[in-house]
Amino acid sequence: MEARKRKGRAALSLFLAGVLLLLSGCAGSGSRQPQGDPSKQQSFTSFGAGETIRILSGSENRELENVLKKCAEETKINIEISYQGSVDIMRDLEAGAEEYDAVWPASSLWISMGDQQHLVKHTESVSNTPVVFGIRKSLAQELGFVGQEVSVKDILAAIQEGKMSFCMTSATQSNSGASAYVGFLYALLGKEDAITLADLESSQLQQDMTRLLSGIERSSGSSEWLMDMFLEGDYDAMVNYECLVISTNQKLESEGKEPLYVVYPYDGLSIADSPLGYVDHGEKGKEEAFLKVQEYLLSDSVQNEIQRTGRRTGYAGVKEENKDIFKSEWGIDTERILSTITMPSSEVLTQALNLYQSKLRKPSLTVYCLDFSGSMIGEGNDQLVQAMAQVLLQENAEKNFLQAGERDVNLVITFDNGVIHTYEAKDASPQSLASLYKAVEEERPGGGTDIYLPAIEALREMRENYDLTQYTPAVILMTDGKSNGNMDFGDFQDFYLQEQMDVPVFSIMFGQAQESQLDELADLTNARVFDGREDLIGAFRSVKGYN
Repeated sequence: MEARKRKGRAALSLFLAGVLLLLSGCAGSGSRQPQGDPSKQQSFTSFGAGETIRILSGSENRELENVLKKCAEETKINIEISYQGSVDIMRDLEAGAEEYDAVWPASSLWISMGDQQHLVKHTESVSNTPVVFGIRKSLAQELGFVGQEVSVKDILAAIQEGKMSFCMTSATQSNSGASAYVGFLYALLGKEDAITLADLESSQLQQDMTRLLSGIERSSGSSEWLMDMFLEGDYDAMVNYECLVISTNQKLESEGKEPLYVVYPYDGLSIADSPLGYVDHGEKGKEEAFLKVQEYLLSDSVQNEIQRTGRRTGYAGVKEENKDIFKSEWGIDTERILSTITMPSSEVLTQALNLYQSKLRKPSLTVYCLDFSGSMIGEGNDQLVQAMAQVLLQENAEKNFLQAGERDVNLVITFDNGVIHTYEAKDASPQSLASLYKAVEEERPGGGTDIYLPAIEALREMRENYDLTQYTPAVILMTDGKSNGNMDFGDFQDFYLQEQMDVPVFSIMFGQAQESQLDELADLTNARVFDGREDLIGAFRSVKGYN
């Protein structure tokens, strides 16, 4: 590991969720409370007294919040929903999901693989949506994809010829990314029966998959946020749920912009079946309340309302009255029979995901800018060190499929009112990353706070030393206070726009951090802010899933 020390003004002359293996219901008024980031929770309170149902859900169900509000009103049941990533949903199920009364992930795989205690029952699919490519329509026409059957290998050819790139969620953090990845595996192998461990060892498969994933321009840990990011950026395509591509197109057209054209890879199509299941903690009243909510969501009128959001409620066709939502000019084919791939065994899925994370995905270039100002002395510093242990110490990172890939690059910039040190891991080996963690552990807080200086320094490190087209780059900035140094947002903005870099600056808010300052950085760089005030470790884990 190299340590390059820079301080004060001298620094001014020089800086993005199996899972198919891994990636709402009824809870009473008892003492069980959902854990995690409170900002992820929504509460829909009925007009009458009744049971409370707490649902652990994937982020894609945010689009059904109006449906849930009506459900709470009509059933007189209080509904609370907490949105989490795929790994967290699986982990909660493995631990018994004590804080929740129901689960509503994007795919049944999350329930079948996470519910090791067999607590989930009454599982029913609320809707389904295929995982598709949404490609700028003019580009889809140029590539010859409009009105044609398209294979994954056709898309790979376009990527290799430099004609297309795309955005996709992480296969180890998000159901849409995992579904797409497994579909890619089947297509590149040319298989219809289940994938085996021997198949994954194929050098040709690994070479083709590496080339395909090299086309990823931006990554995300959330399907919903991927849509928001796409709308704010200038990208060729994204892999996402058909329903979210429909939402994207509605917003694009309302702004007078070019829509996306939907492409269904015929040799690797995956489907999210949106199962809603009851988590049985032995409370009869809650089970009855859950069944009322589920019955409401599965009723004909509500199913029709759900279909109006762009989700399918069957595996063939949509109602005539809803075809205006599923526009054929967007490439959406409502007559297509949705036949999905056969999912491999849990053992094969685990190996496939580990292979993705450690070897096949586009390498990440991550610069951690860590606040070591005086206000971090004590508990703040302790929590920061513990959080970094979860992403840098590989025995911890592997538990959440966040282990470093063979070609990843990791740097740490420590700062107060100036840049203190810049540390770089020599490589992505566990030993080198452990040394990087040791440097963080040994750093001591003191001084004021300047968040803009280390962020500029991080971007400068990237620009001067790396070919960013070969990486998924990101700056991860963690701070616990208001920036009051010599630099301000205007200085950062001028640098960022002058350099014309498309590098997200993700922020983790802690302590008394000034949220408005972090929001400005996120808005400018098409990134987001994570709330680490209640769970700093969880925030670091979440943000690492975005690159």
